Amino acid sequence: MKGLLGFKLGMTQIIDDNGVVMPVTVVQAGPCYVTQVKTSESDGYEAVQVGFGEAKEKRLTKGQRGHLALLKTDQEHPKRKKSAGIPAVRYLREFRTGSAGDYKVGQILTVEQFQVGDRVDIIGKTKGRGFAGVVKRHGFRGGPKTHGQSDRWRAPGSIGSTSGMGRVIKGLRMAGRMGNERATSQNLEVVRIDPERNLIALKGSVPGTKGGLVVIRDAAKG
Repeated sequence: MKGLLGFKLGMTQIIDDNGVVMPVTVVQAGPCYVTQVKTSESDGYEAVQVGFGEAKEKRLTKGQRGHLALLKTDQEHPKRKKSAGIPAVRYLREFRTGSAGDYKVGQILTVEQFQVGDRVDIIGKTKGRGFAGVVKRHGFRGGPKTHGQSDRWRAPGSIGSTSGMGRVIKGLRMAGRMGNERATSQNLEVVRIDPERNLIALKGSVPGTKGGLVVIRDAAKG
């Protein structure tokens, strides 16, 4: 499975050869570094761990630096891993794959592994909306603004009864925190690729805010 990490830059329009205006989302994807390769023999399954977003080494914990093999070898610690050419990265994500043997630690992954016309899934965090009522959060229509009641227009209404169960059931749609949750946009088409600037244009919208971290992977239902 192909996969990359990147930052959402925003939306724009592209006009195709037929003159049709197409809405696209531009993502700055990669370059990413293979930080760990997991195999069935050592971990029980095959996967590739990818790092993205170069950061200052002092911003990482000692455990993170040791995982990325940034700690220098010395006589006191002869078993310590040598650097594999991986810089200090801020984000780590894992991709399941059936061909983990094709990757090696320190390998650089770019947008060139995708092609125009490919179908991908995009994973990100939705925009945070804060505390929201039931009309905004769940699409309730509210009560009628008539018959002498005007202050219950956006209220949820009854949430239970005194008879029968006599309680509020679990999972009832009510007011609460909205957004800032993991979401996946499935089966988006790759419209354009710019390897020189590490840009990839995807047809349609992508979850998250501008500058937010997104994960690009092969479409699960393509």
